Amino acid sequence: MSLRITVLIAFALLPPGFAFTADWTQWAGNDRRCTWDETDILTKFPAAGLKPTWSVPIGSGYSGPVVSEGRVFVTDYRPKPGSEILEAIERVICLDEETGNILWTHEWETHYRRQLRSYATGPRSTPLVVGGRLFTLGATGRLHCFDAKNGTVQWEYDALKDFDAEVPTFGVSAAPIAWKDTVIFVCGGRDGLLRAFDQSTGREKWKALPADYEMPYSSPVILQIGGTDQLIQWDQTQLSALNPNSGKVAWQVPFQTRSNMALARPVLIGDRLLVSGFYDGSMLVRVTAEGPEVLWKNGGRGERPNQTASLHAVITTPIAQGDHFYGTCSYGELRGLRLMDGERVWEQKDVTRQGRWGSMFWVKNDDRYFVNNDLGELLIMRFTPSGAKIFDRTKLIEPDTHCGYGPRRFADALINWVQPAYANRHVIIRNDSEIRRVSLEAKRQ
Repeated sequence: MSLRITVLIAFALLPPGFAFTADWTQWAGNDRRCTWDETDILTKFPAAGLKPTWSVPIGSGYSGPVVSEGRVFVTDYRPKPGSEILEAIERVICLDEETGNILWTHEWETHYRRQLRSYATGPRSTPLVVGGRLFTLGATGRLHCFDAKNGTVQWEYDALKDFDAEVPTFGVSAAPIAWKDTVIFVCGGRDGLLRAFDQSTGREKWKALPADYEMPYSSPVILQIGGTDQLIQWDQTQLSALNPNSGKVAWQVPFQTRSNMALARPVLIGDRLLVSGFYDGSMLVRVTAEGPEVLWKNGGRGERPNQTASLHAVITTPIAQGDHFYGTCSYGELRGLRLMDGERVWEQKDVTRQGRWGSMFWVKNDDRYFVNNDLGELLIMRFTPSGAKIFDRTKLIEPDTHCGYGPRRFADALINWVQPAYANRHVIIRNDSEIRRVSLEAKRQ
C-alpha cells in the first residue's frame, strides 16, 4: 500500500475536529509527489500579507529545507574568506523549528571551478531525513551522513575523488532518496550515475547506469507501477526504470534532451509516466508487464513561446489531473494540455515571471494548490481543463538569485528557484540571504 493511501485512510479514521499536521522530510514532500495533507490551512491570505514567525540569515543556494522532529535542515554556501568566489565553503545548518535558533552546523571546503561560474551559487540538492539520520549532497558531489540530532558525521564520500565523477555544468543537483535500509544518490562516475549505500555504514551496495555523459539533474523517484516498485531516473539520453533493491535495469526508453535539460520530476498517472524538458518537449510512456510503450512525444521548432507546441518544462514538475496536465513552459507561460496527445488547450501568462526559464513550484492541499512562483510570491490556485483560477496571491520572500547564463548573464533576472517545505501548518522557504518560517494556519473563529 502506498504512503499516500495509508495517510488518507488514517486521516479518514480520525475523530471530528482533529487537526492533522506533518513534517516534510525530503524533496517534494514525504511522498516525493508534492502532496500536503495537513488540515486547518487558510484559504485566503491576510490583507496585510504574510509575516514570518522567524527569519534567519544564511548563505546562498538552491537547496530546499526539510523538517523533522522539531528541526529544520538546509544547506548553503559562502565564498572562502580572502579568496575569489569559486573557492567555496558549503555548510549544513540545523535550526529549531519553533524559534529558528541554530542548533548545530557543519561545513566543508570545496571549489566551484568545474561548473559554470554564473551558477556557482551553492548547493542544489535538498537534504533527506530518515531513521534519525540526515543525508546531504553538495554542489560538487560531497556526500554526508549526519546524526540528525547533534550533527556528528557518520560517514561521507567525495564523489569526484572516490567515484571519479565529474561536476555537471549547473552543479550536482538531484536529491537523495531512501529505500528500505539504503539511501540512493545521483553522484556520478562512469561506472554508475546512481549509487546505493547502506544508511548506517555508508557501504556501497550497488551502482547503476554507467555513462560517459553528465550526471542528471532530475531527482530519482520510487513508484509502484503494475504492482512492482520501480526506481525511475530521467537523464539526458533516456528514461530508466530500475529495481531499487539491486539497481538492475528493468526497462529504458530513449529521449534525448539537449544540454542535459532534463530537470523536472517524472509524473506517474495510472500506468503512464510523463516527462517534460526545456528544449525537447514532453513524452508520455505506458508501462505494462510487457515493457514500456511510447504513447506520444511532442516537441516544437525551438524553445521560444512561438516555437513550442506542447509543454517544455524547465524546473516545474507538470501537474496531472484527469484527462489533462498543466505546467509552466519554457518562458513562464502556464499551459493546459490534453493527456491523450499532449496538445495544448489553453495558455495563461499571469502566474509567474514571463521570461526564459520562468518556473513555479507547487504542492497539492485538498482540492487546491499552493504555488510558489519565481517572483517570490505564494498563490492559491486550481487547475481545470478550461483554465487556471487564482484565488489569492501574496509576497512570500524576495527573489535575490541571478539566473542569467554565462559571463554576460544572458536572460538575467532576479528569481527564487527553491522548493519550500510545507510542515506543521507553515511554509519554510529560503533565498540567497535568509530562511524564514511563515504560518499558513487558518484562524479559528
